[in-house]
Amino acid sequence: MDNLFLYGIIVLAIIMLLSQALKVVQEYERGGVFRLGRFVGLRGPGLIFLIPFIERMRKVDIRVITMDVPQQECMTVDNVTVTVDAVVYFRVVDAASAILKVSNYIKATHLLAQTTLRNVVGQSALDDLLSQREQLNEKMQKVVDEGTDPWGIKVSMVETKEVQLPESMQRAMAAQAEAERDRRAKVVHAEGEYQAAQKLADAAKIMSSEPAALQLRYLQTLAAISNERSSTIVFPLPMELISAFITNTDKK
Repeated sequence: MDNLFLYGIIVLAIIMLLSQALKVVQEYERGGVFRLGRFVGLRGPGLIFLIPFIERMRKVDIRVITMDVPQQECMTVDNVTVTVDAVVYFRVVDAASAILKVSNYIKATHLLAQTTLRNVVGQSALDDLLSQREQLNEKMQKVVDEGTDPWGIKVSMVETKEVQLPESMQRAMAAQAEAERDRRAKVVHAEGEYQAAQKLADAAKIMSSEPAALQLRYLQTLAAISNERSSTIVFPLPMELISAFITNTDKK
């Protein structure tokens, strides 16, 4: 009985030792190994053997991490208060630096992205923020990437998701857009009237220089009138037909 109890203790100790000695590192992970507090290198992926109670391992995920930057209330360079949020895409390219040079690389990247978002928006005008968002995204990506580079982090993309304006500014921009649409409509209408008048003037010149063209137009008008179901017909007479009567009346 005593031997059986002893064997049980030995088996339990072996299981505990194996659980401390054998670790599995996934394909998308890397393990930083510390031996008595000293960093001895990266291991993985696969099955890793550690010296029990002497070595320990810290895993780092090397996949792309998508991190939301919460809404930030910022003041643009032209003194307009806006609320902006963003999303950051980054990954660990140097697992050793991510373990040794920063205590929590995800939290550090998150705080740096928040600060950068406020700074970049504060240095931009409202029109640039709305119309040149791609350039602002590239600027934020560059700043955040330079700040996280010593930590072994590569920021591949920063995208602003939404820019919220105050209600008063939204109403002012809507009124401005409506006024701009009205202006464009009036300009288009005026250009149409000008082109129509120009074409009519050209047609009048052609008809005045070619009497036959006027006669043809007259016959076309008669054909159009004959196709209409109307009880009253206004019959146009060319001025050439009545000019003789006007001349005789003047002579008398």
